[in-house]
Amino acid sequence: MDSINIKQLAEKLNLSTSTVSRAFRGHNDINKETKERILAMARELNYQPNHLASNLRENKSKTIAVVVPEIANNFFSRAINGIERMARDKGYHVLIYLTNDDFDKEVEFLSELHNGRVDGIIMSVTGEAKDHSYMHKIRKKSIPLVFFDRVYDDVVASKVLTNDYESSFTATKHLLEKGCKKIVYLVVNKNLSIGKMRMQGYCDALESSGIKFSEDLVIDCSNDMSSNMELLGQVFQTVKPDGVFASVERLALASYYVCHDLGIRIGQDLKIICFSSLEIAPLLNPSLSTITQPAFDMGGEAARILFRRLEDANPDEHENVVLASELIIRNSSL
Repeated sequence: MDSINIKQLAEKLNLSTSTVSRAFRGHNDINKETKERILAMARELNYQPNHLASNLRENKSKTIAVVVPEIANNFFSRAINGIERMARDKGYHVLIYLTNDDFDKEVEFLSELHNGRVDGIIMSVTGEAKDHSYMHKIRKKSIPLVFFDRVYDDVVASKVLTNDYESSFTATKHLLEKGCKKIVYLVVNKNLSIGKMRMQGYCDALESSGIKFSEDLVIDCSNDMSSNMELLGQVFQTVKPDGVFASVERLALASYYVCHDLGIRIGQDLKIICFSSLEIAPLLNPSLSTITQPAFDMGGEAARILFRRLEDANPDEHENVVLASELIIRNSSL
């Protein structure tokens, strides 16, 4: 049988085309019996709804963008899963934009997205530069924007965060209670919002224990594993710390490699703890102590906020949600 259009289907059902269209879109104003009758007739007549044409009429792409600095990190892959689950339930597609922590790419992507290609944006930022004027194009176009994890404080938008300050404070106190006197803090970008909060928790925990903060113990690392290993090899041999607090998981893994190469016993000579969603953390030797963020829930919450904005169309309403991370103590810090 040749396929039919929505007008022909509506005529056979003795219903309006708008009623048939709303049934396929899951509107609540269509009663269950009517919806079932419409879907049954559609199957019988081999009718396929043209959502693309409908979206164009409504000036909607039914697509959202997710802009992230990386996907190799377990945190971001889990967050994307949380976003995708919610988007799928809402009938939306997800486009992933990977910046690789490159500010120029971030500017390029945001400049591309303000043209209406997507209905909304969920984003974790690179954290570079102080001029974020390119973000204002999104606001002028009334495209809903939700930040998660890594945010720009000077950009007005909804944000989904975790309790980074409290987590860092508690993790540092744990290392101090285990006898650490010289704890190095490993960071990739301390100018990021999360970098600032995590470092502040570290500093305040030291002060609360009567230990003077030393800038020399804050080690600026990079996203390159080999460079980090070379740097940490020098630090571990010259500074000789007894504790490591890594602000991101890649720096804890680099520390493990360096300790192995230098014969440093993790847990005995050097205690390590880090922010990480690494699934194999319990299987490392020794098992890695972690501050684990609720990545999947953060992604889901960011998506919920975005879809509320899309459905309510209130551009002046912004939400700040803070979820709790979990401190899991394992052998690397005992």
